[in-house]
Amino acid sequence: MRKKITYACAGTCSTQVEIELEDGIIRHAAFTGGCHGNTQGIAALVRGLRAEEAIARLKGIDCRGRGTSCPDQLARALEEAQSE
Repeated sequence: MRKKITYACAGTCSTQVEIELEDGIIRHAAFTGGCHGNTQGIAALVRGLRAEEAIARLKGIDCRGRGTSCPDQLARALEEAQSE
């Protein structure tokens, strides 16, 4: 089953992340805003991973003492998608 979600980011330069999951596997991720090269890199690295694996790798990463980061926001978005 395919699921598309749009998650509003908080505390980061990126304003939102769009994710497409298929049977728990990340098929697509794209950030709006943020450091373009870094967010493209994150999106490319998680493509094909199980959501749980991406969450385990990305959750809790901090950017400049903000308490969150673009990777952390992606992990939070994936957690929210799993709870729906």
